Amino acid sequence: MTGSIVLLNLVAAIALLLWATRMVRTGVERAYLDPLQRVVQQSQKNRLIAAGTGMMVAVSLQSSTAVALIVSGFAASGLLTTPVGLAVMLGADLGSALVVQILSLNLSQMVPICLIVGAGAFLNGRSRAVRQFGRIVMGVGLLLISLGMISNATGPLRESQLLPVIIQYLSSDMITAFLVAAFFTWLAHSSVASVLLIMAFAAQGILPVPLALVLVLGANSGSGIIAIVLTRKLSVPARAIPMGNAFLRTTVSVALVVAISLVEALPTDLLGDNAPRQIVNFHVAFNLLLLVAGLPFSGVVGNALVTHLSTGEGWQDSAGNELPEVSALDPEIIDTPRLALAAATRELMNMSRAVEIMLNGVIELFVSADKETIQQLTDMDDVVDDYHSEIKNYLAEVSRMELSPSEAQRCQELTTACIKLEHVGDVIVRNLIKHVEKKKDRGLEFSEDGWEEISGLHERVMANTQLALNTLISGDLDTARQLVEEKDRLRALEAKSYESHLERLSSGNIKSVESSEIHLDTIRDLKQINSALASLAYPALEHANELRKTRLKRDAARNRSSK
Repeated sequence: MTGSIVLLNLVAAIALLLWATRMVRTGVERAYLDPLQRVVQQSQKNRLIAAGTGMMVAVSLQSSTAVALIVSGFAASGLLTTPVGLAVMLGADLGSALVVQILSLNLSQMVPICLIVGAGAFLNGRSRAVRQFGRIVMGVGLLLISLGMISNATGPLRESQLLPVIIQYLSSDMITAFLVAAFFTWLAHSSVASVLLIMAFAAQGILPVPLALVLVLGANSGSGIIAIVLTRKLSVPARAIPMGNAFLRTTVSVALVVAISLVEALPTDLLGDNAPRQIVNFHVAFNLLLLVAGLPFSGVVGNALVTHLSTGEGWQDSAGNELPEVSALDPEIIDTPRLALAAATRELMNMSRAVEIMLNGVIELFVSADKETIQQLTDMDDVVDDYHSEIKNYLAEVSRMELSPSEAQRCQELTTACIKLEHVGDVIVRNLIKHVEKKKDRGLEFSEDGWEEISGLHERVMANTQLALNTLISGDLDTARQLVEEKDRLRALEAKSYESHLERLSSGNIKSVESSEIHLDTIRDLKQINSALASLAYPALEHANELRKTRLKRDAARNRSSK
């Protein structure tokens, strides 16, 4: 067999391995991502539980990178702290290693069963869950086939004259070997595939065990880089998690590479009785060591990275969170609706932070207005408009995919929320800032009581902004109820402010008379903003069948009963 044919077969086998791994992960994501995400979100009691959760989810998804995306998404939305997210990732690393341990077993007899069951379920399944289960099982079958193909393709390489020269060079330069494995793993986007490939080469006697161990360490380090690249568009807490994980992985990996290069005779017999078993066991042992050694430092590393990454300057919301410079909308995951909707949710949170900056800043202009700050807030509306356009277009692309009923509903909810937030930005710029400019140009002042009413309503609206965002992320029913109740309270405060203002006008309060138009318009616009924010609670209430289609039915019934 010629060298080109051997290489072609090997590349084809690797391609099938990568495709099968992705196929399994896609099936799990489409069928079970929601419950897996809930498990991750609820793992914040302590870091040991978080690590165990990460391990379980990584085994399910056959990828620690997929876990990194889930955890980073929660961190970006404020639902998971960076230290806890880092603990989840350390557990996920071990879970990914356990997947390699399972796949390294002789499971060739399972191939026909996997193919038959997988194809049958996918082609004949009536429900989405059954079809995705078929996809998962079929992916496992193809994965096992790819491992057999790799074994067959690497056999003839033992007769190669060039390969021993390359192996000898890498054995004498462990750092280069480490970097080559890291680069290949990043390129393949799968540490599972990389380690299985290294194991296959070692099984044919092509790779000496010490070199294979260094390559495994490189694969682990390269796997950490994958998540950094994929989360580079997220907020600081989200980016800190994969960075912290990669830092711990690389630190321990480099230390072990140095140790391996210095030790003349490695006690590899302690890892197993043959080369493939020694490599796989070493991979698991490394990630177990990483978990044990890294878990106590997850808080220090996570918080230090957040502090370091937060040193840049930029617009900040009331909690001090900076707006990200790049979009969270990843076009590469549109074909996986659940991940795409999660990305859209993260970007919607960024949009909401921009709206919060505008709302928080505009009230200060009523006290002290300057052209520079007014222009900054006006420019911020352009940012909100850009978010609005990009998110709507992204969700329109997602809506063209095959969506489950819950995914279609979520897509509609996010689109509606995007429109509402854009409307809030318009009210701030087109109305409230105009009131500020009119007040400044005319040299007007609110009465003491009038300003207290306006600032009090503004504080209510700011608080309701946080309730609205929490409802949008979590769909929590109690928060949704509270938000709607706050809408009724603010309506009552508006009516009370209107009556008080009329009393001040009747008493001849000069400031109230002069600022009457601006006062009433400002109150009205704050109420309009609050109503738009409160509408974000409607999907959760409607899903729980707690939302009336109209207030008239209840009010009419109440009036009839009182007669």
